Amino acid sequence: MAPAHTSTIAAVASPMGVGAISLIRISGPQALAVADLACGGIASTSMPRLVRRCKIRDESGAVIDDGLITVFHGPNSFTGEDTVEFAGHGGILVTKEALSRFLECGAVHASPGEFSQRAFTNGKLDLTQAEGIMDLISAQTRLAIRAAHSQLEGTLGKRTTAARDELLEILAHLEAWIDFPDEDIDPQTAIQLRARIFGILETIDSLLSTADQGRVLREGVRTVIFGEPNVGKSSLLNRLLGFDRAIVSDIAGTTRDTIEEVINLHGIPLRLVDTAGVRESDDTIETQGIQRTVRQIEDADLLLEIADCSLPRPERAVYPSNHATHLLILNKSDLGEHPSWNDVEAIRISCISEQGFNTLSDAIREALHFTEADFGEHAVAINARHKASLALARTNLHAALELLTEENSDPELAAIDLREALDALGEIPGKVDTEDLLGVIFSQFCIGK
Repeated sequence: MAPAHTSTIAAVASPMGVGAISLIRISGPQALAVADLACGGIASTSMPRLVRRCKIRDESGAVIDDGLITVFHGPNSFTGEDTVEFAGHGGILVTKEALSRFLECGAVHASPGEFSQRAFTNGKLDLTQAEGIMDLISAQTRLAIRAAHSQLEGTLGKRTTAARDELLEILAHLEAWIDFPDEDIDPQTAIQLRARIFGILETIDSLLSTADQGRVLREGVRTVIFGEPNVGKSSLLNRLLGFDRAIVSDIAGTTRDTIEEVINLHGIPLRLVDTAGVRESDDTIETQGIQRTVRQIEDADLLLEIADCSLPRPERAVYPSNHATHLLILNKSDLGEHPSWNDVEAIRISCISEQGFNTLSDAIREALHFTEADFGEHAVAINARHKASLALARTNLHAALELLTEENSDPELAAIDLREALDALGEIPGKVDTEDLLGVIFSQFCIGK
């Protein structure tokens, strides 16, 4: 990827496929010149942020598309560079031809996430805000949107930057204490520094406590539907989804592999996993499916065990140990309940009549303890990268605290731990220059963003 100050990039910023409108974005030092060549000089004469009609023409002067152009002068643009956006007709071919014309006029094709990376490089976003853009694009629930907006507004970046700034002051004080022992520095320095470090640890622990919420919002609650064959696992999946995703049959062993789909339940994304029925089988393929079921149960966040209440209660099957929340669901209640189930605490449903599904929905919500009220007033949900950096910072801060508590310990060793904690905190908003890290993050973005 060429440096932001030397190349001008272009890409389609709207989804691929046929639509009413497509959007092409151009950014870089020659953005206006590229647009002028393609559109007859209209870009350089346009007022910033004023939409104007223009026609893109090929080298011979033939019209490729007739649309609207908007100019944004740097640094007052998303990327911080001169930027031009062309909104044209949403056909696949006409959009491709329009982009090709901008590339012929001097732009180069943008890499995935390159616009956002330039915004980060030019100080328009910190790294957490850039990640918030991707979270917003991929959000599947209202809570996920809320958390993404919070990150995009810089909530996480501000909190980690404030903690880093505080730690920087602590480190400066400690190093002054080390370098100038004869100067008039407060003899209670170690006590004061420890108190300030504890304050930073409280912030880190508070952010780390949101890691599970962040994982759920981004990936969904891994919800495994399991039970014996022919009890209605696939029917339950289909009813929760609202359409027929899995094959339903009276023949036991129909489901041979796991099936995954995501639904939105009370603002909570559930990643539903339908599994093969667990039983003794001589069928090689079915046995492999059963083994996959066992692995899914081991990795689940929520277990929905389903049984046929119209038949006698079977001996309880032995499943792998799992600390996930476990709900027992008795299906086929429309057929009548066998007496052996009378005293069993369970959620009773019918996948045929949909009886009991509101109760099941409420039970899942209560079991997860994950609602807007639980999420808090200020939505912050860290991701796996943030969690790793915060955990490393916490480890180093505890090591520094231990050294500052011990008598006759070397404060220089504590300073080393504080510097490592400082770097770990700096990686979260991108205060530390790590090209490999940036490459991994922005490669996950879509082209045009």
